[in-house]
Amino acid sequence: ARENKIPFFGICLGMQMACVEFARNVLDYPEATSTEFDKDTKYPIISLMEEQEGIEDMGGTMRLGSYPCILKEGSIVAKVYGQTEISERHRHRYEFNNLYRDVCNDNGLKLSGKSPDGNLVEIVELSEEYHPFFIGVQFHPEFKSRPNRVAPLFREFIKKAKEYN
Repeated sequence: ARENKIPFFGICLGMQMACVEFARNVLDYPEATSTEFDKDTKYPIISLMEEQEGIEDMGGTMRLGSYPCILKEGSIVAKVYGQTEISERHRHRYEFNNLYRDVCNDNGLKLSGKSPDGNLVEIVELSEEYHPFFIGVQFHPEFKSRPNRVAPLFREFIKKAKEYN
């Protein structure tokens, strides 16, 4: 999808795997992965949330519920939502590894949505100059989407997919 400019919308694990693919093929880190799959990876682009480290009984410990997200002004997602602060629902315990922020951003993977404190990456995207629609989100917009009030990212993804077709 990235290389062939096919519209892409990755949700949660989809966003994480988009980051892994980017790290492997753009950053040339062929062993990049998530610590969910290989805890000893040389390039942990996705890793367990810091507060999850050392927890042995994982039941009920994931990041769950609604969280605010600050969108980068001028980003695709800010245009799609029509605002720079949103609230979306989560269900996960793995996050984008902040050690890779600068190298990803410098090579074209824009970190366009973050937690209010700036610590957690919520959204990644490729600029429209490189790709018509390539967005990955850590949250689950389907939890708030309704047939008569579709989530903005689904609406835009479907629009871009129709244009691509």
